[in-house]
Amino acid sequence: MPIAEADAVQEGLYAKRERVYPRLVHGFFANLRVTMASLTLGIYYFLPWFNWGEGRQAFLIDLPNRKFHLFAWTFWPQDLFYLTAILVISALSLFLFTAIAGRVWCGFTCPQTVWTEVFLWIERKIEGDRPKQMKLARLPWNHPDKFVKKGTKHFIWILFALWTGFTFVGYVTPIRELAVSLTQFALGPWETFWILFYSGATYGNAGWLREQVCLYMCPYARFQGAMFDRNTLIISYDPARGEPRGSRQRGKEPKLQGLGDCIDCTLCVQVCPTGIDIRNGLQVGCIACAACVDVCDSVMDKMGYPKGLIRYTSENALEGKPVKVLRPRVLIYTGILTAIVAALLIAVLLRVPLKLDVLRDRNALFRETFDGLIENTYTLKVMNMDNGPHRYVLSAHGIEDLQLRTDRPEITVAAGEVAEVPVSLQADPASLTQRSTPVYFRLQAADTDDLATEQGARFLGPTR
Repeated sequence: MPIAEADAVQEGLYAKRERVYPRLVHGFFANLRVTMASLTLGIYYFLPWFNWGEGRQAFLIDLPNRKFHLFAWTFWPQDLFYLTAILVISALSLFLFTAIAGRVWCGFTCPQTVWTEVFLWIERKIEGDRPKQMKLARLPWNHPDKFVKKGTKHFIWILFALWTGFTFVGYVTPIRELAVSLTQFALGPWETFWILFYSGATYGNAGWLREQVCLYMCPYARFQGAMFDRNTLIISYDPARGEPRGSRQRGKEPKLQGLGDCIDCTLCVQVCPTGIDIRNGLQVGCIACAACVDVCDSVMDKMGYPKGLIRYTSENALEGKPVKVLRPRVLIYTGILTAIVAALLIAVLLRVPLKLDVLRDRNALFRETFDGLIENTYTLKVMNMDNGPHRYVLSAHGIEDLQLRTDRPEITVAAGEVAEVPVSLQADPASLTQRSTPVYFRLQAADTDDLATEQGARFLGPTR
């Protein structure tokens, strides 16, 4: 980077912040943003209130009981594999979407973007549109209009942020119990802390920091360039068509006036939530929200020019080169993502909510009983990973005439509990052909045929 550009960047990093007042915009992408914000926020705020079955929250990260309820499934610490797979899928999906369509995550579904949209909507309802907001900001604080409007806005912001923090904790503590505790002023210290912490984070990030989070705090803005190539869709201004820019008389051919299609109205800057000028090229601050696309298209309509001066396109398309969608990185991301998703779905569908661990007694290899049988002893750990209690019947096989000895013919285990069961296996020495023989313990639920598991072990004994 040339020294002059490096100095400009450094000065920009340490320059005093200029408040951004995004202008309201209408259009296809604006409607899409509202739809995505409504969908994501609707899921966030109302999902904890849905139950699955009787008295069980459909989505609950139950940390005290070390389990995670996800609709029909309940996952335990032993199911960490599934969480790891979900995180890997999320990361690969982000890489794939970024390689194809740029920062669509930032523009339409990022929590920072979504909550900022809500806070901006509240701000516009109370303070008015962009010119009114800027005029209000210039008034002194002792002006009654400014004090009332600003105070009302922040009061509603704080209420909304508190609802957000309450909902966040409702994913960890059953939200109905949390609501009762809140109305009775009986919240625990940790619940109170996390409600206030997440409320403060929402209020600060969406209300005060806004574009500063995207420009300086978000790591995704920094490493996204590694996932871009010349075929990636980005928000771009077409300089070949728009330059030279300038004002002109409507109805006259711009080329006859020595001008391009850009009338230099600066509306694309005014609607940008991060305050950048997209005409300067791709920048870290562009979150691909496409607000500039909507407003530029509306201006082109009024001027009678073709739409698309600012549009979703790629560097190759701008230069008139062919665009390749199915390129190596896209194919690699898609292949890996498809394989992991398929493996996860198969694993979840075939998952048995029952785990059996067999621990062999290491104090003695084996012993001979009074009736001449060879005996091995084991400790079985039975974990019920289902939502309700179950009764299990234990059996063993692997050696001819193998006998199972236990004090508990039926093993009852509550949901999420682990039962330790001491057992012994006895076999006729004549049936043993080697010093170590594989045997298998089978656990079958007595109250359902679909719940069963089997675990192998070793039976030690003398050889003939």
